[in-house]
Amino acid sequence: MEPVKEEEEVYSWREVNLPALSPTAAAEPELERETGERRRGRDILIAVDHGPNSKHAFDWALIHLCRLADTIHLVHAVSSVQNQIVYDMSQGLMEKLAIEAMDVAMVRTKARIVEGDAAKVICKEAERLKPAAVVIGSRGRGLIQSVLQGSVGEYCLHHCKTAPIIVVPGKGTSPSCIPCF
Repeated sequence: MEPVKEEEEVYSWREVNLPALSPTAAAEPELERETGERRRGRDILIAVDHGPNSKHAFDWALIHLCRLADTIHLVHAVSSVQNQIVYDMSQGLMEKLAIEAMDVAMVRTKARIVEGDAAKVICKEAERLKPAAVVIGSRGRGLIQSVLQGSVGEYCLHHCKTAPIIVVPGKGTSPSCIPCF
């Protein structure tokens, strides 16, 4: 009797070539008094899409979580990485966010566009990177809607091996806009 083998999912992704960004103030941040961990920096994974709640989570992470030596990894889940229109729009989003991350928090940015279900993609990327935190925006649905329709944040909360941070919508975001995940 042979053991049953599970089907392994295809994992397609494309790196995003971000513009070379350098801080305007100094080439190397002053961290003499900082501990070794702070000097080395941390990896922080931020799941992004084109929606306002994702942007709110990105802004929250830059303001409240990121430090000078950190590297943020932007992950965007799409239905197909071979679709050039989708890739170009996603790359534009990643470039805009990378510039904002450098301007606001002076952190390095890496970006990856991954094909597949957003919840599973985020957990796979978290397993690959082993970041200090995984930041995810929430649509702000109620308990019943989340249970019936599923929730990326809830899936990540139960399946990510890294600490997920689920950022709920702020007062300025519109709940009528539905992001991609």
